[in-house]
Amino acid sequence: MQALLKKTVLALLFALPLSAKLLISPIDAMHYTYGEDTKVVKKNILLSKAQAAAIEKQASVQLTSKIFRIYRAIKNGKIVGYGILINKKVRSKNGVVLYFISPKSKLLGIEIIAFNEPIEYLPSKQWNSQFQNIQTDKLLRVSKEIATITGATLSARSVTDGSRIAFGIYNTVIKGK
Repeated sequence: MQALLKKTVLALLFALPLSAKLLISPIDAMHYTYGEDTKVVKKNILLSKAQAAAIEKQASVQLTSKIFRIYRAIKNGKIVGYGILINKKVRSKNGVVLYFISPKSKLLGIEIIAFNEPIEYLPSKQWNSQFQNIQTDKLLRVSKEIATITGATLSARSVTDGSRIAFGIYNTVIKGK
């Protein structure tokens, strides 16, 4: 009974992050980034207290959840990349971003999966391109390494903070650092 309740709670929690307006499915985004011929496997993770504390310290961001979804792209039996789905509040509503990370600890890019704020606050593809070829040990900050978006500073901050959380998850959980 307790296992069934836990699965139900996890299912509900993962339904919530994607309740924002879906722009592209995470699976499609993974195929677009890593190739149509890749097999994409998704896994839900529950961070331990120690992992959550390590990620918060590394990211300099307080986590609002310990539950995350990670995707693995597999080609010819070898992992060619990861996708880490981060759900963060932008202003009053959530935005969901998928961060693509290579097995060599490099952020390849991002894709905004869902966005429920007004469309004028949605970061452009050009702005998103700042999140390419960045090592996961970097501490990205708005107005420092990442340019702000005029009129959408909270969107810029949300995506940038999310990158640090994704880096922390990759380094702590996937890479085991």
